[in-house]
Amino acid sequence: MIIQELVGNIHELPAPAYAGRHQEKVVLPSSDLVKRIQRVSTDHGRELGIRLAPGPDLRDGDILYLSDTELITVSVLPTDVLVISPGSILEMGQVAHALGNRHLQAQFFGTDSDYAAEVMVVQYDHTVEDFLKHHGTSYQRQDRVMPVPFRHAEHTH
Repeated sequence: MIIQELVGNIHELPAPAYAGRHQEKVVLPSSDLVKRIQRVSTDHGRELGIRLAPGPDLRDGDILYLSDTELITVSVLPTDVLVISPGSILEMGQVAHALGNRHLQAQFFGTDSDYAAEVMVVQYDHTVEDFLKHHGTSYQRQDRVMPVPFRHAEHTH
């Protein structure tokens, strides 16, 4: 089966919309969410081809296939991240400047997010963790399913 477009996202549907269907998942690491063409297998061993037109990246809960009897969704593996919680705008500026010089992609969340705080989230890197420890910046290492995949930062001088 070749998937060429997404049906929707299971997180945006009420449970009765898919109740009673046989459910399968395609489990992907965050890095695979940006791939437009790939061969995958469901957790039940069914092989699928994904060939999506350019557009938004895959997300956790995306529906690849939906019929009267079946549902196949994307399930994203958690990413090892550092959740950084600077105590001041000065500290945030210093951290952001240091990480920006490393061309490390960051995602920012507010108090209305699952983090319930204003935080910066980056993929785990031991040198970043050492920097945060050395500068006394508050952080936590967590495994999280990120709403947007981290991409390699393109850079030229």
